[in-house]
Amino acid sequence: MPGKAKFARRAAVALAAIVGVAGCASMSGSRSVSDAEVKQELIASFQNKGIAKVDRLEQSELQRVCSQYADKPLPADLRERLQAEAKKTVKFPADGKFLGDWKSGEKIAQSGRGLQYSDDEKTVAGGNCYACHQLSKEEIAFGNIGPTLYHYGKLRGNSKETLEYTWTRLWNGHAFAACNNMPRFGDAGILTEKQLKDVMALLLDPASPVNR
Repeated sequence: MPGKAKFARRAAVALAAIVGVAGCASMSGSRSVSDAEVKQELIASFQNKGIAKVDRLEQSELQRVCSQYADKPLPADLRERLQAEAKKTVKFPADGKFLGDWKSGEKIAQSGRGLQYSDDEKTVAGGNCYACHQLSKEEIAFGNIGPTLYHYGKLRGNSKETLEYTWTRLWNGHAFAACNNMPRFGDAGILTEKQLKDVMALLLDPASPVNR
């Protein structure tokens, strides 16, 4: 997975462990542990390493709210507000062209490099799309956290609505489903505009293995 997501998952595991300990302490009659103390312990558990800095533990409002409602339903009005705010972040291609090179898009989908402590600023980030989705029938190793994308373009076509919807999902998927697991590839700066165009081509070009 991209480095930021991997770092965030490690943080979530550490937080769960800390909260678990805090809960045990509370049940045994010890004093309760405050949110501030939990956060401080979490921060103390990590250190800057390469390009992965501790500031990645600082949550945006979206992340904070999604964490707050991780184990309970998100209120409808709050969901709508988060989705509207996410949609405002979306930047469509400056030249109006949505599709790039699907062959480059396939390489991006296969790559999980970038933004990790073992990378540097020059490392080209990948999307690691196969970690969560099936895209082509040739690739047998894929995750199922997200839905299958096989025949994505074949089923949907290349209408203006489809292009804008797909681009938005890649840029900031919270625009349609607040607190979902999809990385904010555009909004978080994980992939460049050119890379996003290449992934778009992978999903929508009729010649792509996704649509054959």
